[in-house]
Amino acid sequence: MFVLLRFLQMFTLVFSVAVATAAATDYPTRPMRFVVPFSPGGTSDVLARIVGQKLTDAWGQQVVVDNRAGANGNIASDIVAKAAADGYTILLGTSGSNAVNPSLYTKMPYEAKHDLALIAMVASTANILVTHPNFSANSMKEFLDMARAKPGKVSYGSSGIGSVLHLSGELLKTMMGINIIHVPYKGTGPSLADLLGGHIDTVFANLPSVVPLIQSRRLKGLAVTTAQRAPALPNVPTMIEGGVPGYDVSSWFGIFVPAKTPKAVVAKINTDVVRILRTRETQEKLLGLGADPIFMSPEQANKYFHTEIDKWATVVKASGAKVD
Repeated sequence: MFVLLRFLQMFTLVFSVAVATAAATDYPTRPMRFVVPFSPGGTSDVLARIVGQKLTDAWGQQVVVDNRAGANGNIASDIVAKAAADGYTILLGTSGSNAVNPSLYTKMPYEAKHDLALIAMVASTANILVTHPNFSANSMKEFLDMARAKPGKVSYGSSGIGSVLHLSGELLKTMMGINIIHVPYKGTGPSLADLLGGHIDTVFANLPSVVPLIQSRRLKGLAVTTAQRAPALPNVPTMIEGGVPGYDVSSWFGIFVPAKTPKAVVAKINTDVVRILRTRETQEKLLGLGADPIFMSPEQANKYFHTEIDKWATVVKASGAKVD
């Protein structure tokens, strides 16, 4: 009886693995849901639509972008963390929504390091401080002078509390000893809409969200947050050039899946995303928006993700930011 029971257990295990492998080999056989943690118009939305369309073309299955804004990305991340681990629900996560949130929020709806896995990087980008063309400050120096002359009067928007864009502003405040007011939004799109409408003074945004607006002169860039100028906006100086020594911040974007997603499915997504990112067409499109493609294996990406959680925990603690 014991031998028979062991045989049945082994048969069930082998059969289950065979079924999972077969399903992964055929993947995908139906439409995929690509969840984005912010409103339309932001960088994560732009990148998801670029990659999603290319995956649709490659697979012959529709990749549907689903914007689920709120809680600085926790709502979208929780949806994917608790979805079936079959590769049909994926997340375009960010350094802010997935690496910062675990230390920012007192209570998380899911376990960041255990419930989600980062399986493919997409791109990194500089952030930028932008304002309306009619705003009186035309340089970082003029902005800093204004902030010092009017403490608590100059505002900056971001995609949400605890986002890398929010922390970009907090870092500027700390480094320069200025008092500027943070106005959080549910994504970069709504913050830019208010900036264009004259309801807010400035916004910290990712480059891909604003490059077309700056090139069309609907917005003006005061400074990029990286140590080097962005090739997409070569005339916009860095924060360092603008009088903020040592300032260097960037954001990254990647594809997450539920942690128990089969390895064969993970490998399929990673392989096809990397292939798409290596094409000249995609690279030219991303670089033109100010985003640099990143190529990593699933193992490299997830290891990097865990390192980033630990790194940002230190930054959040130093900033004193906390969300209950």
